[in-house]
Amino acid sequence: MERIYDKKEVAAYIAKSKYYTVLDSLNVDFYLMRYEKGELVSSPFQNELLFQIVEQGSLNIYFIRNDGTRYSLSSGTTDYFLGDMDIFYPKSSNIYAEAAESLTCISFSIEKYREMLFSNSEFLVLICNSLSAKIGAMTTIDAAPASLTERVIFYMRYKCSDQTLKGIEQAAFHLHCSARQLQRILNQGEVSGWVKKLGKGTYRLI
Repeated sequence: MERIYDKKEVAAYIAKSKYYTVLDSLNVDFYLMRYEKGELVSSPFQNELLFQIVEQGSLNIYFIRNDGTRYSLSSGTTDYFLGDMDIFYPKSSNIYAEAAESLTCISFSIEKYREMLFSNSEFLVLICNSLSAKIGAMTTIDAAPASLTERVIFYMRYKCSDQTLKGIEQAAFHLHCSARQLQRILNQGEVSGWVKKLGKGTYRLI
């Protein structure tokens, strides 16, 4: 991840944006965010709330349930908004956006400018259109089929602190499987090299 504050480069991206007229009316400090493929663009772990507009590249947005089931919410390309829901609602603890390729976004802080954004009717119209489209898309989603091994990996990656599973019984409860099934998956993972056993009932995702 890289932040770019160069005013000329930022201005060039804004001038090419589909939303130039609205962006030009906002008195905010814009900068660019660049991500490499596979980097998280937005996640529950990020402390800073950012509004971002995709200008180059693409990303995948998905929802991880507590049992490790992954739902694909949508994919975003040029002109896609990130952070539109964060303007109005507490940040979701389950939604992730991941760069599907090299990605460049026009960005600014939501918290710093929230009240000013509420007073800009043109900006709010854009947000309403974006949220309506996302809600419509969410009505048609289904959970992506996942094996128990995949669910264990998702659970450890997104739901466990430091990607470390502590307690077989508790984790098995969340994953809707037996402790014996989970232990077998972890044993196989240790042999395959994608988990490391740290102690009794404690495994870290590698």
